[in-house]
Amino acid sequence: MKKVLVTGGTGLVGKALQDVIKNEQPSDEEWFFAGSKDADLTNLVATQALFEKVKPTHVIHLAAMVGGLFHNMNNNLDFLRNNLLINDHVLQTAHELGCTKVVSCLSTCIFPDKTSYPIDETMVHNGPPHVSNYGYSYAKRLIDIQNHAYHDKYGHLYTSVIPCNIFGPHDNYKPDVSHVIPGMINRMHKLRTEQPEIPETEKVFTVYGSGKPLRQFIYSLDLAKLMIWVLRNYNSVEPIVLSVDESAEVTIYEVAEAIAKAFNFKGKLICDTSKADGQYKKTASNAKLRSLLPDFQFTDFKTAIEASVLWYMINYDQARN
Repeated sequence: MKKVLVTGGTGLVGKALQDVIKNEQPSDEEWFFAGSKDADLTNLVATQALFEKVKPTHVIHLAAMVGGLFHNMNNNLDFLRNNLLINDHVLQTAHELGCTKVVSCLSTCIFPDKTSYPIDETMVHNGPPHVSNYGYSYAKRLIDIQNHAYHDKYGHLYTSVIPCNIFGPHDNYKPDVSHVIPGMINRMHKLRTEQPEIPETEKVFTVYGSGKPLRQFIYSLDLAKLMIWVLRNYNSVEPIVLSVDESAEVTIYEVAEAIAKAFNFKGKLICDTSKADGQYKKTASNAKLRSLLPDFQFTDFKTAIEASVLWYMINYDQARN
């Protein structure tokens, strides 16, 4: 019987994993989803206590200090130190307790700023990351280094996945720390519900930046299915990019349009070019994933946005606003 511990198990991806596992009901696996209330993973003793309690054979490591562009820009030191602590505590404790496999979650935003596109798994360490989030990026890159070191010294199968931008139900919608999609969903909901005396046709929604940057977005439930596949079937220490196809890339303005349509918003969209754009593109290649799973069907972007907006409207009171 596999015992799977998911760190960060109550966040966006953790909740998606919970949904998929609930539907699957695997008979040969027991899953434990740990949130920040179960253990402060920046504390080694607390991390050890969690592992002693769960006694996992396998770990999906999602826990991290995360945030959007503006939050990262102001807190690089905190992102670096807290993520270094969390990652070292999780990997070393997994080693000490003899875990068979650890799958850690990286991100496409950790790739070099100056690079050729599309980016792939071999390019993670080819140059410095974007200056806006170097603290988070270097801490995440070191997971890959550490995975290789555990493999070289002990033969462990500790690996990592590199998803593109993730969105879906149970996201973090708090204005100062949210990523682009939950941030827009939160602001559009506010715009529609506040000042009901103003007709919606006269309301204006502001897209931060030029609206031109390109992004690949993966629906959290698709990512959850792929991470479970990695846990069960992917047996390499080398990281694997979990991303939608390159053809599925959208502009930030198109994201705003999809969210407006999902809300049935009748007003106008404008771009505020005084706000930062971040990286223009971070196109990732999923060729490695496609060579191993050629038939995986990703949820259509607009369909996934509709589902995410619907979830937010229904669960507004419980959402992380």
